[in-house]
Amino acid sequence: MNDTKPLKRSEYLKAISRDHHHGLLLCWKIREGFKRGVSADRIKPYIDWFWQSHLASHFDIEEKHVFPVLGSNHELVKKALSEHRRLKRLFMQETDIWRSLNLIEEELDSHIRFEERILFNEVQRIATTLQLSTIAKHHNAATHCDDWLDEFWK
Repeated sequence: MNDTKPLKRSEYLKAISRDHHHGLLLCWKIREGFKRGVSADRIKPYIDWFWQSHLASHFDIEEKHVFPVLGSNHELVKKALSEHRRLKRLFMQETDIWRSLNLIEEELDSHIRFEERILFNEVQRIATTLQLSTIAKHHNAATHCDDWLDEFWK
């Protein structure tokens, strides 16, 4: 049995970690839309808005300020960067939208859980206080992810 307990999230990383909650909520909204038979054409504008107003800048912060703590050759960073590229392509996809939405829902959920459970714990374990404070400094205030009139998930 593995007796290691998860690390308590550093105060410096809590804000960027909260972004992950919004990403998981996006996945839930897509799933709910599917369950309710909502058309992909109705879900896609929300996905586009979420990417432009939230997720693209979140990825940028991670790539510029979080991942460098481990270094570009670290296997966890390589995996995260690969997933970022894949997710960006899925968000930008303008054809076969239904398939893209399904893949976004699955892959974003998996990516967030990987970052929260594995990558962020490793960053937190080895980062200096200066590195952690730099991450916190570059993370802007939380964006509002509920500013959408067509609540297709309800």
